[in-house]
Amino acid sequence: MEAERKLSAEAGSILQEGIGLVLSRWSALQLAVENEWGGRDSRLKAEQLITDIFSWFNHSKEPLYIDDLEDMLNEAMLSLNTMTEDGSIEEVAEKLMIMHEECLDCNFKSIESLREANHRRVAVPHVREVANDDDDSDEENDDRDHCMGNDDSSNMMMVDTAESHSNVNVVSMSDCEPKPKLAAEAEDGWEVVGPRRHKGRRN
Repeated sequence: MEAERKLSAEAGSILQEGIGLVLSRWSALQLAVENEWGGRDSRLKAEQLITDIFSWFNHSKEPLYIDDLEDMLNEAMLSLNTMTEDGSIEEVAEKLMIMHEECLDCNFKSIESLREANHRRVAVPHVREVANDDDDSDEENDDRDHCMGNDDSSNMMMVDTAESHSNVNVVSMSDCEPKPKLAAEAEDGWEVVGPRRHKGRRN
């Protein structure tokens, strides 16, 4: 049966490396770690996430559903005081599910592509911290400056966010910046996967 397929020792080791590579390219997670939005042990939390995901793939007795993986990624980001609004949780979950399926077939091409692509770092998406200020107009100007490539404003967004009076950081895609996502995915060797295995989310 499909559910009883197991990873070989070699495939398990390569899968764990692949999970680390995918998470190292997840901009939202890396920003949360670098800025220590989840406290001083932010990096440890990110490393623990790699272990948790690998354990879920390797030791789960039940069928693996992408919804459960998305929940795990979302909880990890919340533990880092970060909310993602850029669709990246779903994207990362899809990549990990495909990677696991490939490793079950001893196909490591996408992980090899990631190793190579890891040398060419992707650009960081727009990140904004939720703050209880009244000056929305200033924030919009900052957004516009960021899209125009104004270095001062983009530097400001990265600095001192963790010490603000609000502890939740929101990662969102910039509206004024088109994302050539399909081209990027094709270059990395990822393929588009079908619909979810089950529609109902457990609450």
